Amino acid sequence: MAKVRVYTREGDDGTTGLFYGGRVPKDSQLPRAYGTVDEAQAVIGMARAESGAGSELESLLIPIMRDLWVLMAELATLPENRSKLDPGVTCVESGMVDRLEKMIDELDTRFDRPTEFVVPGGNKVSGWLDVARTVVRRAERHALMAAPPPSHVVPYLNRLSDLLWTMARWQEGESLPVRDVI
Repeated sequence: MAKVRVYTREGDDGTTGLFYGGRVPKDSQLPRAYGTVDEAQAVIGMARAESGAGSELESLLIPIMRDLWVLMAELATLPENRSKLDPGVTCVESGMVDRLEKMIDELDTRFDRPTEFVVPGGNKVSGWLDVARTVVRRAERHALMAAPPPSHVVPYLNRLSDLLWTMARWQEGESLPVRDVI
């Protein structure tokens, strides 16, 4: 059996194939949105790597990384094909957003929330979580046009950025307020 190659050469013309068919320019709204989510997932992977195998943070991040595959599948589908998507498997469902809110609420009980802006980077893990948060915010902005309501993509990304901020503060333990460095 011949080995399937990683490259197809189909994208050499500047287009990319989508889930359930169709091709679009690589710089159009769908690839821009799911590409930014892919970037966010990679940065979350850096936070996971820094947190250490078997850590509580790793156990929280892996399901989120799986959710992002679901989210990318939805964003990689033309609007006319989205009826073919399976909630929770290939498109975001409201329960996924609810799960993030529960995680935020639970983690928020573990530290004293800062009352002012904080300086990111109290340690490597919190630093990577803050970078992930900013990439998720960018993905959210790109997803506004790529996945309008009734999609749950934008609410998911909005909660995810809040969760990443919460995780970063939790991992820092004590945040450095901006006023202490000005």
